[in-house]
Amino acid sequence: QVQLVESGGGLVQAGGSLRLSCTASGSAFSSYAMGWFRQAPGKTREFVTTISSSGRRTIYADFVKGRFTISRDNAKNTVTLQMISLKDEDTAVYYCAGRSSSLESSKDHEYRYWGQGTQVTVSS
Repeated sequence: QVQLVESGGGLVQAGGSLRLSCTASGSAFSSYAMGWFRQAPGKTREFVTTISSSGRRTIYADFVKGRFTISRDNAKNTVTLQMISLKDEDTAVYYCAGRSSSLESSKDHEYRYWGQGTQVTVSS
């Protein structure tokens, strides 16, 4: 069983930056692809970005390309989402997710493990 704990959310002004972290328990983290998803009020959960188990491959949703960067440190069991140039529409609960595969994926149903989420609020 893998437990994921997100941190780093908060309130930020539009144009600002935030760094989200997700720490995983267990020794299998380096074999899992990881992803970030988000859910805004009244909307369905959506894909943000994903990274392969090795960290060599990433995929980004079009709406975050050039603004968000995903990275991972397998020695520390962490995956990080660096967000810059934040916009009002980035306001959402952000979830870290892990899948029992080395391959990155944008499909939320392919992820087995989920964190509790961290709130990101962008104010204009």
